[in-house]
Amino acid sequence: MRPEAIKISPGYERQLLICRGTGCESQRANEIFVALQEGLAKAGLADTVEVKFTGCHGLCQMGPTVIVDPQGTFYCLVKPEDVPEIIEVDLKGGGRVERLLFMDPKKKERVFTYREMKYFAPQRRIVLRNCGFINPEDLDDYLQVGGYEGLKKAFAIGPTKVIDEMKRSGLRGRGGAGFPTGLKWEFCHNSKGDQKYIICNADEGDPGAFMDRAVLEGDPHSVLEGMAIAGYAIGATKAYVYVRAEYPLAHERTLVAIKQATARGYLGKNILGSGFDFEIKVKLGAGAFVCGEETALMGSIEGKRGMPMPRPPFPAVKGVFAKPTNINNVETLANIPVIITNGGDWFASVGTEKSKGSKVFALAGKINYSGLVEIPMGTPLRQIIEEIGGGIPNKRKFKAAQTGGPSGGCIPAEHFDIPMDYENLTNVGSIMGSGGLIVTDETTCMVDMAKFFLGFTQKESCGKCVPCRLGTKNMLETLTSISKGIATMADLDQLVELAQDVKAGSLCGLGQTAPNPVQSSIRYFRDEYEAHILRKECPARVCVDLIKFEVNEDQCTKCGSCFKACPTQAVTWKKKETARIEKDKCIKCRSCILACRFHAID
Repeated sequence: MRPEAIKISPGYERQLLICRGTGCESQRANEIFVALQEGLAKAGLADTVEVKFTGCHGLCQMGPTVIVDPQGTFYCLVKPEDVPEIIEVDLKGGGRVERLLFMDPKKKERVFTYREMKYFAPQRRIVLRNCGFINPEDLDDYLQVGGYEGLKKAFAIGPTKVIDEMKRSGLRGRGGAGFPTGLKWEFCHNSKGDQKYIICNADEGDPGAFMDRAVLEGDPHSVLEGMAIAGYAIGATKAYVYVRAEYPLAHERTLVAIKQATARGYLGKNILGSGFDFEIKVKLGAGAFVCGEETALMGSIEGKRGMPMPRPPFPAVKGVFAKPTNINNVETLANIPVIITNGGDWFASVGTEKSKGSKVFALAGKINYSGLVEIPMGTPLRQIIEEIGGGIPNKRKFKAAQTGGPSGGCIPAEHFDIPMDYENLTNVGSIMGSGGLIVTDETTCMVDMAKFFLGFTQKESCGKCVPCRLGTKNMLETLTSISKGIATMADLDQLVELAQDVKAGSLCGLGQTAPNPVQSSIRYFRDEYEAHILRKECPARVCVDLIKFEVNEDQCTKCGSCFKACPTQAVTWKKKETARIEKDKCIKCRSCILACRFHAID
C-alpha cells in the first residue's frame, strides 16, 4: 500500500502519518497533529520521529487515523487525548496501544499493521497511490514518488505518441459516461483553434460520493500533472479546475499545489524548457448538480447560469468561450501521469478486456467499514462488500447496492457476484457513474430509496427542458403516493411509461438518467411496489404512513430494546412484560423498529 519510493526523511528513525482529510479534520485531526508535535518535543523524540500530515488513507469510518512507520502500526479513531499514550507506550516503550488498533470484523481480533488489513489487501491503488502517505502541500513529497516524470516523458515522446499511449491504455472516463479518454483527446487534438482549453471537472455532486474530493485533498499534484500532459497532447495552453465551493479543503490545497508547481517550473511559461506554456486557474462552482454536465459546467465558467446546451457541436469542437475544449474528471486525470510513465500496456494489464485499469468507489450505507476503495475492474461486488467493507452490520442480509448515485441503478442480491465493470453494470440496468456505491440491507425500502434519488434530481433540474422539469416532478408525486399507500396499479404503470418518456426526451444527462433508480428498483423489486399499493404495507417498515407503530404481542420477546431506543419515552416496558407504544408521544422516528431484531413492531 505504501509507495516504495517514499522513504523516512534522513536523520529520522520513525515517521508518524496523520490523516487530515475533511473527514478526519472534522474529528479534530488538526489537534492530534499539533499534540503529537508538542508531545514529541517534550519527550525528547522530535529529532528521531518525523510528524507528517497527509490526505485520506481511505478507511474513513475509522478516522482520525495515525500510522507509525516503518512498522506500519495503524491506529484508528484517535483522539487528541490519546496522544500521550501513543508516545509513551509505542514511541518510547516499543509496544502498541491495542485499544486503538483496527478490529478484524470476522476474527474479532486486533490487527497490528495496515499491511495485514483485509480492507487494503485486495485493493490496487493507482489513483490513490499516494493518498495517505505524502504531504499534499509539499511538492518535494510528490517528486519523491515520481511526480512530474510523466510530464517529462510526454515532452520527450511528443503529443501524438502521448495520445497513442492513452488509446493503448484503454482508460475510459471515470466521470460516468466511460468514453475512451485517448479518443476524446484525439478529437480535440485534431480540432482547429487559436486557443484550446483543458477543464478538470471536480464538481462532484452525487450523494455519497467523495472520491474526487479526497484526491484533490490528498494528491493534488497528480491531477495538475495529468492536466498538463493532456494540455500538451491536444495543444491547450490554458486550463480550469472547476471545484464546488462545498469543498474548501480541496480548493485550498489545489491552490497551494498550483502555486508550488508554478514556482518550480512545472506550470506556467516554457515548462521545463520545453517551450510549452500551461496556465491553470481554479473556478469555484456554486454546488449545482447539473454543472457536472459538460456544457452546463462550461457555461458556469463563462459566468452564465449553468444550463446544458444541445450537442453537437461537442466541446472538442466548440467548448468554453467557443474554443476547442477537453473535459476530464479528477479521477481520470490522476491516472494520466502513471500511464505515461509506465506505458499504456502496463495500465491495460489491469482490469478486464473492455474495462481497463482500476476504479475508485466511495463505499457507504449499510456496511461495517465505509470509505474509499480502489479495486481492479472486474472485482466481484461480493468481495468489495464482504471482504473489503467487512460485510453488513447487525447480522443483516445484503439487499441491493446502488451504483452511479442518482443517475444509476440498483444491483440486487441475485447479482451479488457481479464483476464490477462497465459492461456488466449496464447489463443489469445500472451504471458505473463516478463511483458512488451505497449498500442496503433488508431495512431499506426500495420505493423510499427511489423517491430519495428522484427527489434529488428533481430539485437539481435546471428546468430548461419540459421532460425533465415536469416529468421528474410528476414521477416524484407518483412515488410519494405509492409510499403513502394511496396509489393504484394504474399509477405504477403510468410511472413506468413516464420514466421512459423522461429518459428519451430530456436534453442532458441529468434528465436522461434521472429515471434510472426508479426503473431498476421496479425491475428487481416490483413486489415491494405492489405491497405498498395493494396491501398498504411497507415490507421494510420505512414508509411511516404505512406503519401502525403497535407492538405485536405474539412476536415481542419482552427484551426492552425498543424502550431503550425511544427518544421521547413513548414506549412503556417492564421486565418480563410486553412493551406498549403511546401514540400521543410517538414521533414516528422508527428508532424502536431499528432497535427491535424480532420485527415485533407493526
